[in-house]
Amino acid sequence: MTPESTQSQIRRILDRWADAVRAKDSKALTANFAPDVVVFDLIDPLKYDGLEALKQRAAQWLSAFQGPVSYETEDLRITTGDDVAFCHSLNHVKGTTVKGKIDMRWRATVCFQKIDGQWTVTHEHSSVPFNMETGQASLDLRT
Repeated sequence: MTPESTQSQIRRILDRWADAVRAKDSKALTANFAPDVVVFDLIDPLKYDGLEALKQRAAQWLSAFQGPVSYETEDLRITTGDDVAFCHSLNHVKGTTVKGKIDMRWRATVCFQKIDGQWTVTHEHSSVPFNMETGQASLDLRT
């Protein structure tokens, strides 16, 4: 398989994730994750171990939105090998949650492994930078 076709496959997975967020469909959002995935998310706890924990987290997050959700993947870079690949991007979500309006960007790195012929997420890491003077997360940064 050529690197271009592998990149296209991974891009399609990420596009389906964006569609799933917009549709608030947690099942579709977690479809390409390994059973033993490790996720470093933006909120507590420090990490999520396993697909079941991720499914619970995704359902909780998406159910908090009221009305439409905007989600974009920006500055996507994909690196591929024969059976491993990774990508990093800046992601942007905008909508209204039960706690108010949200309009934030964060950094994401996603690691894939080819398992049974399918690109599967084995690790995902999301983060936001923080202001060293205040200790507060910098959620309103723009590229």
